[in-house]
Amino acid sequence: MSERTRVDSAHISPSAHYTGYVWYRHRLSEPAFATSMGRSVHALLRPLTWGARRLFGLDIEQLLLQRHLTIDACLSAAIEQGGVRQVVEIACGLSPRGRRFTQRYAQLRYLEADLPPMAARKRLLLHGAGWLGGQHQVRGVDILAAQGPLSLAELLAGLDHNEPVLVITEGLVNYFELPVIEAFWARLAELLGQFPTATYLTELYPDLREHPRYRQLRWGVGLIGRLTRGNYPLHYRDDRQIAEGFERCGFPSVRVLDPAQRVASLGLLAMRGPGLVRVVEARLGG
Repeated sequence: MSERTRVDSAHISPSAHYTGYVWYRHRLSEPAFATSMGRSVHALLRPLTWGARRLFGLDIEQLLLQRHLTIDACLSAAIEQGGVRQVVEIACGLSPRGRRFTQRYAQLRYLEADLPPMAARKRLLLHGAGWLGGQHQVRGVDILAAQGPLSLAELLAGLDHNEPVLVITEGLVNYFELPVIEAFWARLAELLGQFPTATYLTELYPDLREHPRYRQLRWGVGLIGRLTRGNYPLHYRDDRQIAEGFERCGFPSVRVLDPAQRVASLGLLAMRGPGLVRVVEARLGG
């Protein structure tokens, strides 16, 4: 594993534990997904998140839930209406989505992937609970690896290339500068072109400089950066630029969703003003 991979793993892991605990707090996962680190980080940040909510109307947990549940809704539709039976979740961290969806859909094959240290932890968690098996597996991956056993090509090689596929990344995109993540998207689009139809679901925080709470968003971004000891760049200025960016990377059909406009259907509280996070549904084939 490269030095870059080790650094990125160290950056992302604390936030993975934090979000894992948020999912548990909101009854989206089982106790096995709630770690002591997640509890500690959540407790440490509670005064800051409370102040952001009271002073700025910026509810960090609601933003996390908006993106998570919107991706869930898109995934459910792809399975029930699009015939998807194989899903790959990259940068899975402590996401409970694989467990929930394999329980809900008996026909689904769910492959989770992350950098080797986190993948090993997730594999042990699932195995210890008796949830790991032919339907639900965990593999190591490094999205920066162009080739080799941790490459994206190797991860997707074991799938059925005669069936539709859906790939998810959540909580990953804004850890990388735009040229780096666009290179990943381009590689992903090329590989997904080998399937009859393919869908990619992800979330990102655009650089919404005209947003009435832009300064608060930048504060929240700085908080995430301190938590992960890294940068957290914002990408694109608006929904049009998001769609154009994904199209340049090889996705001909792009839908950009604002979860804040869907809170009623998601069972969440409405937040003041336009949304700060976007969920992207990018498709090939069909």
